[in-house]
Amino acid sequence: MKDQKKAEEIAAWRMQLISPLLAEGLDSAQARQIRARICEEFGISERTFRRYLTQYRKEGFSGLKPKGRRSYRDSEAIPPEILEQAILLRRQVPSRSISQIIQILEWEGLAEPGQIKRSTLQEKLAERGYSARHMKLYAESGTAARRYQKKYRNQLWHSDLKYGPYLPIGQDGRKKQVYLVIFIDDATRFILHGQFYPMLDQIIVEDAFRQAILKYGVPEKVYFDNGSQYRTKWMVRACSKMGIRLLYARPYSPEATGKPERFNRLVDSFLAEISLEKPQTLERLNQLFAVWLEECYQHKAHAGLGGNITPYAAYHSDKHPLKYIDPETLASAFMHSEERKVDKSGCISFQGRKYEVGLNFIGCKVNVVYDPADTSELTIEYEGHEPFRVRPMVIGEHSGKRPHLPEHLMPEPADSSRLLSAAAKKNQERKKPPIPVVSYRKVWKEGEGNV
Repeated sequence: MKDQKKAEEIAAWRMQLISPLLAEGLDSAQARQIRARICEEFGISERTFRRYLTQYRKEGFSGLKPKGRRSYRDSEAIPPEILEQAILLRRQVPSRSISQIIQILEWEGLAEPGQIKRSTLQEKLAERGYSARHMKLYAESGTAARRYQKKYRNQLWHSDLKYGPYLPIGQDGRKKQVYLVIFIDDATRFILHGQFYPMLDQIIVEDAFRQAILKYGVPEKVYFDNGSQYRTKWMVRACSKMGIRLLYARPYSPEATGKPERFNRLVDSFLAEISLEKPQTLERLNQLFAVWLEECYQHKAHAGLGGNITPYAAYHSDKHPLKYIDPETLASAFMHSEERKVDKSGCISFQGRKYEVGLNFIGCKVNVVYDPADTSELTIEYEGHEPFRVRPMVIGEHSGKRPHLPEHLMPEPADSSRLLSAAAKKNQERKKPPIPVVSYRKVWKEGEGNV
């Protein structure tokens, strides 16, 4: 199951690698320059890059998964102490290539020749934040940001979070803060989805993202800040499955997310009005926000669009076609996955409930694929088996007959004890008389006396 999970992560990384060449309108010269830059930054050959691109165009996201039944135990492939030395070498000279780092480690005797593979080390450095691309970002000095605007709708989406008012939420009636999530189109400033939520975690970002995609299709790229709600493994996996290029703002650069920040300042006027209205439920707050959004923003002329065009008109008059994906792909992209170990009764525990997986999987770690909004049914994946669905186990009044263990878990009959036989053999070897030691002190060597 780790192999399958690792294959998904590798496919997501490869998808983000090739995504710049999937943009529309690139001529051959631009594509060649982009390809050369990516190959240099990530230390891969152009042949490998072309293979990724061909596989994606032929089979989609699944074509980027490694083929075969290899075991992806990269964490064991490079010992931690060697990885730390590789990071130190990259930090000392950020421009050092992967090949140079491996060569130094081998020359210093820290690694055996051929022990470290370039692709494995490159991936591990990227996971720790020390890829050539990361080091280049940290090395660049800050400069004044220039304004930019994409040419057509759904070319780039932004998102941001904003702290909202306090509302009485829950049965105890205690007031808790709510949070606003918005998705905005870069070219038209149109708000694709905006909603207040009762908690602050990645689930609210996922829900708002799904709502925006259901209404307006998938964008070519998304651009987020470095908040923990956005920088998640789930986001990488989901964007890769939907063919969306995922971008993050540079650390400590608030100007990079200026459009959602500008809109959030407008929301302050709505919050001032809400303080007078005093809504008592989250549903009422979202109703008022939807009205304010339509009348005070979406259908109001925007200065960034020339001063006489509204975000609604700009988005809906754009002739660039919307791209929708099939429901099955969308559902798969928004699924979560976790590992669970099957207990001796063939069950797993998940979010406080028991699910019967089967006796064949006793002691195995299975992958649980689920929708966070609905855990009434889970999908179980295990290598070599077709995925299957399970529901929460219902405990009745009477116990059922205990099922037989599968054949591979049954005791294997034996005629004798292999342990005792091996011990007897070892004991016989121990009792053998010792071989006499030969002394050469008194051996006579002709012409030279005793040796």
